Amino acid sequence: MAAGKSPIIVIPARMASTRLPGKPLAEIDGKPMIVQVLDRAREADVGPVIVACAEPEIAAAVTEAGGQAVLTRVDHPSGSDRVHEAVELFDPEGRHDAIINLQGDLPALDPAAVSAAHEALIRNNADIATLVAEITDPAELDDENAVKAVVSLSEGARMGRAIWFSRLKAPWGEGPHYHHIGIYAYQRAALARFVSLPPSPLEQREKLEQLRALEAGMRIDAALVDTVPLGVDTSDDLARIRALFESRR
Repeated sequence: MAAGKSPIIVIPARMASTRLPGKPLAEIDGKPMIVQVLDRAREADVGPVIVACAEPEIAAAVTEAGGQAVLTRVDHPSGSDRVHEAVELFDPEGRHDAIINLQGDLPALDPAAVSAAHEALIRNNADIATLVAEITDPAELDDENAVKAVVSLSEGARMGRAIWFSRLKAPWGEGPHYHHIGIYAYQRAALARFVSLPPSPLEQREKLEQLRALEAGMRIDAALVDTVPLGVDTSDDLARIRALFESRR
């Protein structure tokens, strides 16, 4: 079997969000947010979907919606660590060789984005793949909260190698700049290696976990998508998402 040919989608979720506690269970259009994300993952039709839960109440909501939940340790330092534990518990035989880490706060995600991340992973047998979108708002270039991806993309190409990530505007010179979207696809062995590595110096400086992989010599490829999905980090974000779903009725 070729690497990355048997993917599984894993959605990490925990109640202890610092800016919006309990957000996985926040109601959006009659469903908990984690269930909305679960629905988007199912719609992607890439592979089986599990939710890696830090708390039983999230697992209960997922199970009630007909999904599969895996309870993990509460004290994981990152979503990547939670995803790794969940996969090892759910699939100890190693049937799934590609892991798609889908954030649990993207209820309006285009399911095609999940497929794009998986395709970028297997196209050139990268260790890790992720998503980017072209920056169209000049103010975003100077916003340190908007992570930029330096991606080697030929004109007209939709996939390329990610060279670096930064909170600063990069690279220098004329041409497009790209917003990094925090959805990852991993070769299973690459995820195991990644979570075994200690935090790296530049990861700690930029506060960007993906730099740990680059500093360790791992290959990250990126797929270009058209829009940045609206995430839910604050109560204002939640209000916007609820309004978006209301407008779609």
